[in-house]
Formats: sequence, C-alpha cells, structure tokens
Amino acid sequence: MICTLCPRRCGVERTPEAGAGICRMGTLPKIARAALHRWEEPCISGTRGSGTVFFSGCGLRCAFCQNEAISQREEGQIVSVERLSEIFRELEAQGAHNINLVTAAHFVPAVIEALERYRPSIPIVYNSSGYESLDTLRRLEGIVDIYLPDFKYIDPDMAALLSGARDYPQAAMEALREMRCQTGPAVYDETGVMQRGTLVRHLVLPGLTGDSMRILTWIRDELPDTPVSLMGQYTPCGRALTIPGMNRRVTKKEYARVLAHMQAIGLDGYRQELTAADDAFIPAFDGTGVGTADAGEAHADPMPQHRSA
Repeated sequence: MICTLCPRRCGVERTPEAGAGICRMGTLPKIARAALHRWEEPCISGTRGSGTVFFSGCGLRCAFCQNEAISQREEGQIVSVERLSEIFRELEAQGAHNINLVTAAHFVPAVIEALERYRPSIPIVYNSSGYESLDTLRRLEGIVDIYLPDFKYIDPDMAALLSGARDYPQAAMEALREMRCQTGPAVYDETGVMQRGTLVRHLVLPGLTGDSMRILTWIRDELPDTPVSLMGQYTPCGRALTIPGMNRRVTKKEYARVLAHMQAIGLDGYRQELTAADDAFIPAFDGTGVGTADAGEAHADPMPQHRSA
C-alpha cells in the first residue's frame, strides 16, 4: 500500500506489519489497549464506559502527547482485521455505550473492513487529533456515528513548533467542517449519552490563551450548535519539557480566562477540572483486551472530573 491516508501524504510503502511513514505503522492494526473507559466526556462514557480501542502510531506526533508510549514509541500488539472485529464484539458485550476508535486515521481501511465483518449495535466514535484528510473522512461517511476531534491550534507557527505540522490549522478546519456535515447536530438518548453528532475538544496550552479563544470563536461561527469540551489536563511530558514555556502546567487564571470566553460567546459543552492535569489519568497501555486470552477481562477506569460548561 502506498499511503496517503493523512494530510502528511507520505506516499511510502506500508506492508502489513511495517511502514516508513510518519506514523511508522504497517497496514494491520496495532493496538495497546481495548477496554471500558470512563475518562471521556459524560455523554461519551455514560454510566458503563466507552469501549475504547487505543491504536498505536500517529501522523501528528505532538511534543506534549500524554500517550507518547503508543503514539511515538510504538508500543502495542499487531492484530488481524478479524481480531479487531472480535474486539468490537467483546466491548459491546461488556456493556460499552459505544466503540471508541482512538487515533485510527492510519488504520482506516482495516477499521472499515473490521466493521464490515461485525457492525456493533452501538455508536461508532472516531476519536481524532483533528489532523485528517478529507478523502479519508469521506470513506467513513455512514460508518462513523460520532466524531470526537481535537482542535489543537489555530496558529500555524505553534502547530509547526509543537507538532511539526504547519498545515494543521487549515487541515483541522476543513476536517471539522466535514465531520459536522456528515453527522449533523448532536443527538442524545434519554440518559444523555450521545448517539450521533460531533463534539470538539480543545486542550488549553500554557501561554496560549489567545489562540484558545480564537479557536472557540471559530467553532461558534463555523460549526453552529456543536458542543465543545474545554480541557485542562495539559501535563508537561516528553519533548515539551525542553521547550521554553511548555514545561509548566496551565494556571488557574489562564484556564479561567478561556472558560469565561467560552461562556461569553454561548458555546455549550463541558469543562474539565484542572485536577485532571496528572499523569495518573493516563491509561495503562498494557495490552488489556487486545489478545484473545484477555477477552472479557478488561475493567473500567475511574471517572475523571468533567462538568457542564
């Protein structure tokens, strides 16, 4: 396979188990964890947890990625497409409210094939960095029920510095418009769990409150009635520890300033407590639920602090 799945458009050969592109993945899914997860927004985790599948590798490679062990150090286990479809079935049987595909852009063909083998009766969530190709997203139309993208930066210089992707803002804006167009407005069941729609996440970064407020205003103007999750969990780690200004956490004053702007412009959604800025909230990427011997043994993680904005 010559890969052009993400905006990097590496154009390199990917074999089933190896690849020389930015993501460094082959075409077969590589997974680090598949389990019920309660650390998402209340409308995603609900009361039973989201059936979250953490894929290894990433085409963005952010300096501050909390999931660096799998996104950049490539930890995880390669599985067949058939096994991936079995994982979906197992998570559904455990009571998951949805199947949550975390950073799956570079495995989209395999994901589609797995869902053709077994389509769960619960919603499919596409949990994304926001750095997506329109061609790839259009392959997912009618397959994905809920898009859960980040919108990380609106400043190309910051995108280049922190993710090596100066084109991130433009790619993300185009991707979010496509996601919203595919799903329409958010739809919830009687318990408040999302069944369809797009929920945009934004992580407040230290010293970048102006960028955050510009992003929130763009969402208000371009994606009407789209809920937002304002996140305060930034924890300095990895290469970010060596970047001046990024080697500290977000202050209460910074987060309060962005939250006040979100409320002032009338955006609905969630806000995350700053207590979530702790590496204790990073899941254990230990292969839970990936191998056939693990089937049915995964346990739900504890609930983080999300509140309505």
